[in-house]
Amino acid sequence: MGTETAGRIVHSAAFFDLDNTLVQGASLFHLARGLTAHGMVTKREIAGHAMRQVRFRVFGEQSGLLDDVQEHALDFVKGHEVARMEKICEAVFDDYLADKIWPGTRALSEAHLLNGKEVWLVTAAPIELAQVIARQLGLTGALATRPEAVDGVYTGRIAGPLLHGPDKAREVARLARERALDLAHCYAYSDSANDLPLLSLVGHPVAVNPDRALRRHARHHDWAVVDYRTTRRAGVGLPVAGAAAAVGAVAAGAAAAAAHWSGDRD
Repeated sequence: MGTETAGRIVHSAAFFDLDNTLVQGASLFHLARGLTAHGMVTKREIAGHAMRQVRFRVFGEQSGLLDDVQEHALDFVKGHEVARMEKICEAVFDDYLADKIWPGTRALSEAHLLNGKEVWLVTAAPIELAQVIARQLGLTGALATRPEAVDGVYTGRIAGPLLHGPDKAREVARLARERALDLAHCYAYSDSANDLPLLSLVGHPVAVNPDRALRRHARHHDWAVVDYRTTRRAGVGLPVAGAAAAVGAVAAGAAAAAAHWSGDRD
């Protein structure tokens, strides 16, 4: 369904980031809780994954570390069945995420749907989790990082790009071409300056609960800003350079969650 502008039908959409935009906090933190609670991974596996991300965050996109992150980002699910991950993601939403949806952002997504727009979740989180969230919230669909699987079993690699930063914008541009969406009439919502490529792609960018860099950029360019936090934490959530932010921003937290919620003692 489209809207009529100057005698022509315009097809448009709204694109929502996930962490701190639609969901309070980091979805990967809660995914780690679910994976350990259901015995799919151990705290040691999560901790090893976390240390790789911490190393990247310290040294940045140097010495082939980005390639290492891309290659090993999902080592901890290697050998596990996709069907099991999908069931765990359902439980993660019910147990941890359902009550952490920002009501204001959800209201925005519902308003866009009522106005005939497509509404897409765009996130670096695994597609299995993103699709559950999109379905539960009645969204059109999700664009997300796709773990590689062969015969229904994860290889531990990523099939395509880690959907972060410029790759988010490229994926949205691809979708717009496929679905004949007019990006000048589209909306995008994010909390992070890492998503400036996505926000700059559309005609109506909105900063939601923005980090300091995004707030500054939004003010300079007269973008809309909404903040649902009761206490503004302007110094929290500063952008992390490079694609590792997508899987590493909560690495230490994920490891801590695994240690806290897992009964595993190895």
